[in-house]
Amino acid sequence: MSLPTIRVVGLGPGERELASVRTLELIRNSPRVRLRTRVHPGARDMDDVASYDQWYEEAESFEELYARIAQDLVTLALAGDEVLYVVPGSPNVAERTVELLLERNDVRVICEPALSVIDVVCARLGRDPMAVGLRVVDALSSIEPFRGPGPLLVLQTYSPEVLASVADRLGSDTVVTVLHHVGLDDEEIVSLEAKRLASFTHADHLTSLWVEGFRGVGEASEDLVSFMRQLRAQCPWDQEQTHESLTRHLLEEAYEALDALENLVRLEKIGEVSDASIAHVEEELGDLLFQIVFHAELGDEEGRFNFATIADAVRDKLTSRHPHVFGDVTVRDADEVASRWEVLKKEEKGRVSVTDGIAWQLPALSLYAKLLSKSRQLDWPAVSLDESRERVRAALTRLVSVGEGSTEDASDEDTMAWGDAMTAMIELAQSTGVDLEALVRERALELRSEIRALELSSKEERFVAE
Repeated sequence: MSLPTIRVVGLGPGERELASVRTLELIRNSPRVRLRTRVHPGARDMDDVASYDQWYEEAESFEELYARIAQDLVTLALAGDEVLYVVPGSPNVAERTVELLLERNDVRVICEPALSVIDVVCARLGRDPMAVGLRVVDALSSIEPFRGPGPLLVLQTYSPEVLASVADRLGSDTVVTVLHHVGLDDEEIVSLEAKRLASFTHADHLTSLWVEGFRGVGEASEDLVSFMRQLRAQCPWDQEQTHESLTRHLLEEAYEALDALENLVRLEKIGEVSDASIAHVEEELGDLLFQIVFHAELGDEEGRFNFATIADAVRDKLTSRHPHVFGDVTVRDADEVASRWEVLKKEEKGRVSVTDGIAWQLPALSLYAKLLSKSRQLDWPAVSLDESRERVRAALTRLVSVGEGSTEDASDEDTMAWGDAMTAMIELAQSTGVDLEALVRERALELRSEIRALELSSKEERFVAE
């Protein structure tokens, strides 16, 4: 016994003349016809054909509407003769109701070929979708940033609000071609920066977007990995490098990136951020990233890991560390997030001590501060601010007499006094929210500036004297 049939035809993306002769003939001769919507140029003069337009006003969401339409068509088909379902454009392009029908096993669905918006747009722009690697995406399918490569044809951009949401998923300066009523008498094709997309106020169901110059994170990362492979294949210096030889470069690049970021923060505080300071941060972060890519390539050559496995591993790890984002856990504030983080890490790594996992290569000030922070997870004797201040005063008082009457190397007692003073100050600084490591670095940078200013002044004085 054959299944009842729903035959789906498309009106094409514009005027009725774009619909095929077979489509128009089926509409004229089929006893039971349903239009998804009459709001389409190709549906003019079809007032005698029943449509689902009224349901658009009643539905709370598109998904609910499309499911209701699909169910109604199935009910009609099960009741008797073949049902002809007429949709805008092509049945096989961006037609959710057809997807729902094809998922059913109680009816047979036949989709007749029809001209789609893809055909019309590519013909109008003179682009071969296969040659350019065109990707067709739904503006409503996600809120995540669009991924490259381009070009992209973005459909379902039927209102300024949707255009604004698309803009949020693109770089603000990305040039976007708005394709409005392509192939119709009132066709409009304009290019706008993404940040101005919402200004196209007359967008409707016959509006789509073409994004040509699109370069996403994925494509950029793939190109960087390919670049690294070329260096390993052709550059003698890069060919000689190992994980061991690159270790110091990773540390140097990390500090240079830190220096650039701290400089940017200082400039932000005084309102003097420049293009040069931003470019400096970008450059140093790029140098640091390249070190990661270099180690990833070595790992790939060794058959141990690669850039993709590194990226996947850190994403998976951070997913498990954020159950309040990717699970059903509720947290009150950032402090609770940090506390839970430590618990999750301990369970995940099977650690027995809070000190497990600390990088002992950290600078001494940072290392001691890190250990102090870890100690607070235990029943560590609590020290009040007043007690911390008194310990600093006592330690500094002892330092006054360090080295008195001697020009020789510091005695054990003198060394102990310095150690007491340093640890007391670190403890007090941490209790009051001060990062001594960052502070000392900042003072060092200030000293560098003073030295350079003195050098410049000396050069100018010599020049005048000469």
